[in-house]
Amino acid sequence: MSTGILLQLAQTFLAILLAPLLMGWVNQCRAWLQGRNAPPITQPYRTLKKLFHKDAVIAHNASPLFRFAPYMIFACMALAAGIVPTIANDLPFSPAADVIALVGIFALARVFLALAAMDIGTSFGTLGARREMLVSFLAEPALLMVFFTASLISHSTELPVIVETLAHKEFVIYPSLAFAAVAFWMVSTAENARIPVDNPSTHLELTMIHEAMILEYSARHLALIEWAVALKLFTYSALGIALFLPWGIAARGDSAGAFSLAVGAILLKLMLGGAFLAFIEAISAKLRLFRAPEYLGTAFLLAVLGMLIHFLLEV
Repeated sequence: MSTGILLQLAQTFLAILLAPLLMGWVNQCRAWLQGRNAPPITQPYRTLKKLFHKDAVIAHNASPLFRFAPYMIFACMALAAGIVPTIANDLPFSPAADVIALVGIFALARVFLALAAMDIGTSFGTLGARREMLVSFLAEPALLMVFFTASLISHSTELPVIVETLAHKEFVIYPSLAFAAVAFWMVSTAENARIPVDNPSTHLELTMIHEAMILEYSARHLALIEWAVALKLFTYSALGIALFLPWGIAARGDSAGAFSLAVGAILLKLMLGGAFLAFIEAISAKLRLFRAPEYLGTAFLLAVLGMLIHFLLEV
């Protein structure tokens, strides 16, 4: 039991520590593909260090919710990153890794961010909060359909059971997962404020969504939000790996060598996934806001098609 607790803590801290590195890797690959000088891969760590050493400037009419929201958002993302299997499966907190509860954790963080954005009363914060809730309202049903497709195959909504079914048993090709994987990719770009739904590097008031909600934050509060954003990207990446590329994830009873291979496998998968994300962003353009429902509606349709194919083919 103590070994399982240590593995659970190691998995959580690994996610927290590697999340800024993944963000730095994506930014570096994107700069290379666009022909620009790439920032150091450790730039997100430097930014966080700088923000943590600054003094926070808070509006005089800010409520306690505005100050508390960054801590709550970071805690939600850390919890989500800790329960998603990355290097080991069947850990002590595995029963909490239910896909429906995971969607609820993401929704809780989003609600606090939207409320904090509207708390000050600025036009940009309210604008960003409304756009964020519109995107989430369309993305969450598609995400649930993706999870239901995987849960129908494994007959469970628990991530460890899904990973066990897809990775540690006989090899089976599931055509339904192909549609679910494309839908999950589309949803993850929207949930993480990436192109084509949002541009994380822009501050244009007519197009920004996530950036509009955090304009009033500074210092440690902004650092926690930026860290939470990196954690969310890491969690979605790990979630996609657990659902569609689970090979290499160790079980709790495996040897130390298996855990070393699991760490190497997750690092390699994250590196390839980050490079692919940067490539897609380099060749894509941001959609207009009123086209976002079409984009996420397509993701929902693909996820439902995956479920229908599972029922028709029974695989």
